[in-house]
Amino acid sequence: MSSRGGHQEPSARGSARSRRPRWRRPRSLRFNLGKALFVLPNAFTVSSICCGIYSIILASGDPTSDQLFQAAIAIFFGVFFDAMDGRVARLTRTQSDFGVELDSLADVVTFGVAPAILVYKWGLEPLGRVAIVAVVVFACCGALRLARFNVLAHRSHGGTSEHFIGLPIPLAACTIVSLVIAHHSLGSGEVARHGSVLAIVLVLSYLMVSNVRYRTFKGGRLPVKPLIALSVLLVALATACALLRVSPSLMLVALCGIYILLGLFEEVLFFRRRREEDLRRRQSAQQQEPALPAVAETKSASETAR
Repeated sequence: MSSRGGHQEPSARGSARSRRPRWRRPRSLRFNLGKALFVLPNAFTVSSICCGIYSIILASGDPTSDQLFQAAIAIFFGVFFDAMDGRVARLTRTQSDFGVELDSLADVVTFGVAPAILVYKWGLEPLGRVAIVAVVVFACCGALRLARFNVLAHRSHGGTSEHFIGLPIPLAACTIVSLVIAHHSLGSGEVARHGSVLAIVLVLSYLMVSNVRYRTFKGGRLPVKPLIALSVLLVALATACALLRVSPSLMLVALCGIYILLGLFEEVLFFRRRREEDLRRRQSAQQQEPALPAVAETKSASETAR
């Protein structure tokens, strides 16, 4: 009995240990690097939205000059995050339609609504209803510019283009931001020329919805004449700033102005050639459209014959 019991106890313990279920890590807690990478570019986009909301909060009410300066800096950081999200998405190969739509919504807030409130509080509020109409037009033109960009992007099936159609909304917002930063850095006090600020806002609004083409600098080569003109302008600007000891904030204003003028200069220089190319594209599209119903009719006739 004792020997039999002695032999049975170890076997029972061994079987109990072998049947005891082992702890396994739940599948839901496993880390998926592929899915986590999709969060990274969207995090930059959400950071841009946060910068825009923070700028709106600072510019609301009765802001001081320092608060307006901080609101402009917040939008400037939004420009940085907006420039990084697309590059991070291409680097990690996480481009998606969700990211494109989220980026457009973020741009409406950060580069449409926030700069409109900022420029209204900075230099347009004394104009009353005219100023309200101007900033509403600016925000609406920015939204229209983004909608057109999305439509053109879907038509090109994600292909890269050498030009933007219309002034990009981040550049329009950056122009307003650079003016606010330069004005604060120079210590000029309150804005005196409200009409000039109004004209700048209206011109930027028009350029966003216009057909003026601006360089993306993503692909292709810049023509020789504009490249030489741009190089001469940059060298002359850098030399003048070094000699006159100009504030870096004015350099930002000058760079935004050079980009806007470069697009207008190319539009005037290549206006006839670009219009001829557009006319050829429209004619080719019209020639291809009548062929589609004929193909459909032949298919339907063959099906009825069967």
